[in-house]
Amino acid sequence: MGPPSGAVFAGAGFKVVMLARDMGKARQALEGAQNAARAEAVADRITLGTYEQDLARTVGEAGFVFESLAEDIALKKKFFEQVDRYRRDDCVVASGSSGLSIAGMAEGRSDSFRRHFLGVHLFNPPNVIVGAEVIPNPDTDPAVTRAVVKMMRERLGRKVIVTRDRPAFVGNRIGFKVLNEAAQLAGEHGVAFIDYVAGPQTGRAMPPLQTIDLVGWDVHRAIVDNVYAQVEDEAHSAFHLPDFMARGIAEGRLGDKTPKTGGFYRRPDKKTVEVLDSASGSYKPFEAPRRVEFVEKMKQFNRVGRYADSFAVFADATGPEADIARRLILGYVSYALNRVGEVAESAEDVDKIMSFGFNWAPPCAIVDLLGARKSVELFKRHGLVVPSVVEKAAANGGKLFHGGALQYGRTFVG
Repeated sequence: MGPPSGAVFAGAGFKVVMLARDMGKARQALEGAQNAARAEAVADRITLGTYEQDLARTVGEAGFVFESLAEDIALKKKFFEQVDRYRRDDCVVASGSSGLSIAGMAEGRSDSFRRHFLGVHLFNPPNVIVGAEVIPNPDTDPAVTRAVVKMMRERLGRKVIVTRDRPAFVGNRIGFKVLNEAAQLAGEHGVAFIDYVAGPQTGRAMPPLQTIDLVGWDVHRAIVDNVYAQVEDEAHSAFHLPDFMARGIAEGRLGDKTPKTGGFYRRPDKKTVEVLDSASGSYKPFEAPRRVEFVEKMKQFNRVGRYADSFAVFADATGPEADIARRLILGYVSYALNRVGEVAESAEDVDKIMSFGFNWAPPCAIVDLLGARKSVELFKRHGLVVPSVVEKAAANGGKLFHGGALQYGRTFVG
């Protein structure tokens, strides 16, 4: 995340210094920033250095320090100890963590550091995805939070929400619950089948298991293990990493970043796609799953812009395939909107981060397409917790989605 994040700040007009373990790594980071920005000129605003030679001077001059180390809290705390030693009193320090405790990272630091420290979670790749979360620690000065939110919105063009300091924050807490549940189901029903029934027609830019391959199995594990260890909620079991994924990670299977060993899919050459057999750990040539009527009807309605009709098909379809799809998609909506008041401030914040952070359909938009009363009925039928915001909408007949214009054709694909 470091190089593309550097490109985002440089592209916004900031003078950026990128530090790495050695100059070779720093030059690689600069190349990554240029590739992310698709412009060599980004280097005009970026200088390079190493931790050993340049950390003290750079931090001492900086107005804003953005940390993008590995998701290891001990490593981050050691780094922040050095930053605290050299920073000036008004320097704002941000962790780019995707879900570790912001308060935990601030433990043991000076009062000034804690007042000026928060989380700034950019979604990957940040040069493309504009969703962002700002996470204050309990001691963060509210004026600092407001200033960072303003900078993120006005200078960096981010769609920002402020979240509470809970494991994985809002976006990853919701998104990886769905992704990991899809992985669990793939062990029983097959990879290609799960990506088919919970594919883009249900409101996501990419099928769930392809998304895990893009993110990386190691990153996926770090997020779900963190939530599983620290959070007890109605979906706790959905965060348990499937055993076949743990075995695959041990064997070096990490998804798209390991093309030779693969992930859920493997592409040995440009023309061939293979799919994982989770039981054996072997691959076989990809074959499209047999067509399922409700899936094809949803796609047909989406292609002509009849999105409410598409979700009426989704709601009323019979058979085990439809039940699996509803378990994932209704589970997403229920879990997401039940995070309001716990980690998200509002349903609008949930909608914003899932739309602009994950390119997924906002949960409230799905409720509106189904109808709030129908949504309540479906939640109860499938043993899901009914969110209070949906109960209220069902009672008063109102709409839930208030996030502005929604590009339905981009979100619900045919």
